[in-house]
Amino acid sequence: MKRQMLTCVLLLLCASGYAEEAFAQDVKSQTPPALVAPASGFRAEFLKELDVTERYYMSLAEFIPAEKYSWRPGAGARSFGEIFLHVAGVNLEFPALLGTPAPAGFKYEGFETSMTAKVDVVKALKQSFIQIRQAIANVSDTDGDKAIKWFGRPNTVRGFFLFMTRHMAEHLGQSIAYARINGIVPPWTEEQQRRRQQQQQQQQKPPAQPAKPDEL
Repeated sequence: MKRQMLTCVLLLLCASGYAEEAFAQDVKSQTPPALVAPASGFRAEFLKELDVTERYYMSLAEFIPAEKYSWRPGAGARSFGEIFLHVAGVNLEFPALLGTPAPAGFKYEGFETSMTAKVDVVKALKQSFIQIRQAIANVSDTDGDKAIKWFGRPNTVRGFFLFMTRHMAEHLGQSIAYARINGIVPPWTEEQQRRRQQQQQQQQKPPAQPAKPDEL
């Protein structure tokens, strides 16, 4: 059943017949649509988490040197670039199950190995977060308990977005581990360390001596 559902989704997404190169070119010309962020409910809660997740993903993807995008810890493991494209592919594909179709030119099968240039991977990753935001905008708070079939099992719309949160967090952790193995400190951690050092230096400074009367 799981295989049948994924096959149907892939057929729908591949129907346009566009190649991955066409999708990469299409991403370059797209701008985020104007979306009204919900102020409450499960959608607002999801978007709060997504804000943090997206910020970490994009800062790390942009920070990693281009020559490291092909690095992988061993045979059979995804490279840096493939991790980012895997996450992007899921973000672009799965919302179709809720009625938000993937962008024209997108093809899920083989997507994570479809491009290698850092600039293209970063843009595809960014586009995928736009897609997730569009998906959350296309449902309402009352849809949270709406029943859906998820890999052949019953689930809800809320459950779908919980899965997306977990999936992105899982591979963010993987990306951070890759970075650490390569001696790369994630940029947000580097910023925290820099601020901590500045605070310590301020605390270690000797207190200012009061001015002598003849110096006033």
